[in-house]
Amino acid sequence: MSVLVRSRPEDSLKLQTIARKAYALNFADHWNGNGLELYLDKEFGSKRLTKDLNDLDTYYAFIKSEGESIGFVKMKYLHNPELSEESNCELEKIYILPEAKGKGIGKLVMNQLISEARDLGKQFLFLCVIDTNESAIAFYLNNGFELHSKTELNDTNFKNELRGMHRLRLKL
Repeated sequence: MSVLVRSRPEDSLKLQTIARKAYALNFADHWNGNGLELYLDKEFGSKRLTKDLNDLDTYYAFIKSEGESIGFVKMKYLHNPELSEESNCELEKIYILPEAKGKGIGKLVMNQLISEARDLGKQFLFLCVIDTNESAIAFYLNNGFELHSKTELNDTNFKNELRGMHRLRLKL
């Protein structure tokens, strides 16, 4: 059984450790040169995490299984009018350690995130996924998401052939 445990500002170092590990183990081969390290420093550096963990509209949580952190999620609850006029939120990051995949944990976590978004009165949940990540796309489609639009990851160190992104949405 997995569970989401909200990250607090004092959890910054623990969050940084699992975030860097889970992301790198899943996506290290998507970067050119030192791009992975630059990305990890930008997204999961102490300054960024401290800011995000003190932002009431940003929600980080550890994904725990049998008491161990096996991944994390990042939700943005602030309405984004560019995505929809209706009340919405965005799942910015969900990463699970490779050895924990395929055990139904992602489904449990997604159900909990959907439930929390509904409880907050959100009408849509958005996310972006690399358009070549077929297993993730299938997972999201099986959980009721639909294609909303296409976008691109604009990081000069990210491999060109992997920059295409699908924006998906779920009506809550």
